[in-house]
Amino acid sequence: MKALDIAIERAGGVGRLAVAIGVGQSVISNWRARGTKPDPVHCVAIERFTAVSRQNLRPDDWQQIWPELAAQPSETLFTQPPGPAADAAPPVAQECTHD
Repeated sequence: MKALDIAIERAGGVGRLAVAIGVGQSVISNWRARGTKPDPVHCVAIERFTAVSRQNLRPDDWQQIWPELAAQPSETLFTQPPGPAADAAPPVAQECTHD
């Protein structure tokens, strides 16, 4: 399975990933259908939301984009999925009452 597909699965679908990283659903669908890589800024957002690493999302050029990551041990390239709290719906703002 490709890194983008794993990210989509961990996010709970294309729509949830799109909302989480601030792009339209069609952007992610196009990356997937065309086999193109997400822009670097989107890779960082995907990594934060799904724990799929930037290195896995851009395996051919991540060293040039994020040279500081090249010093990390290779076992950190494959991050674990987020815990159960990340699978839950985003928190809803609640009204505060002051006594």
